Amino acid sequence: MSNVTRKHTALPKARILIEALPWLTRHNGKVVVIKFGGNAMVNEELKSAFAQDVVFLRQAGLKPVVVHGGGPQISAALDKHGIVSEFKAGLRVTTEDAMDVVRMVLAGQVQRELVGLLNQHGPLAVGLTGEDAHTITATKHQPEIDGELVDIGRVGEITAIDTGAIEALLADGRIPVVSSIARSQDDGHVYNVNADTAAAALAAALGAETLMVLTDVEGLYEDWPNSDEVISRLTASQLEKLLPELSSGMVPKMEGCLHAVRNGVTTARVIDGRVQHSILLEIFTDEGIGTMVVPDAEEGDAV
Repeated sequence: MSNVTRKHTALPKARILIEALPWLTRHNGKVVVIKFGGNAMVNEELKSAFAQDVVFLRQAGLKPVVVHGGGPQISAALDKHGIVSEFKAGLRVTTEDAMDVVRMVLAGQVQRELVGLLNQHGPLAVGLTGEDAHTITATKHQPEIDGELVDIGRVGEITAIDTGAIEALLADGRIPVVSSIARSQDDGHVYNVNADTAAAALAAALGAETLMVLTDVEGLYEDWPNSDEVISRLTASQLEKLLPELSSGMVPKMEGCLHAVRNGVTTARVIDGRVQHSILLEIFTDEGIGTMVVPDAEEGDAV
């Protein structure tokens, strides 16, 4: 290979690195909470790319915190145990027996695999659940369906976050991987909590720079199903107006984004986890991908 050719092939790489420079500077030392879910969680190539991205963020001077659920894995395990999966108001009805399986799958399977993928790159990831060091505390959640409160078992509503253990891990240069299980505020049990909600609550409590929610769509669509134009940026108030029209799967994700930016997180983003390295594309490029939610104040209290 001649020197001229070598220079030519190296130049685009240099340009990409230079484009990332202002973003690297801006995010240096900042906490980024990433909700891992959807297809990125089941496809082997995407899982591996996700782990590389998170380690890259850590090596680039950011402080990533990963929060995960495990819907598909939980459903498969419940099937295996002969426990029927039932959903009410978009939430899994979680009996005592089901809760044992949920805990086993999240903390013993999904989290372990993710910690293992991250730790192929060094002694970085440490797994914990919301039970550890009182990280997430919850009380029983009873959704309202047709004006009546419904009992859906051990599904929790987050009442408190203690960031002590996570902050200690971050100070030690580690990557915390948090399973969305909470300790109970009022009895000796544990609760299954929505992972989108848990990620948003942790992002707010940690004073994160960014909350990123991986999902299986390109972002929030402008006028679905008539158009597949993605809204690239909207304020908290604009999002609040849209919430009633959203599909049930997007509601906890977008409510999480809204909670985050209304409670001190600078930006919250929903990004397409089906795209390899979507996290890096979102954080380190001028274009970005997905939908970004910003606080109202950023646009002079735009309504």
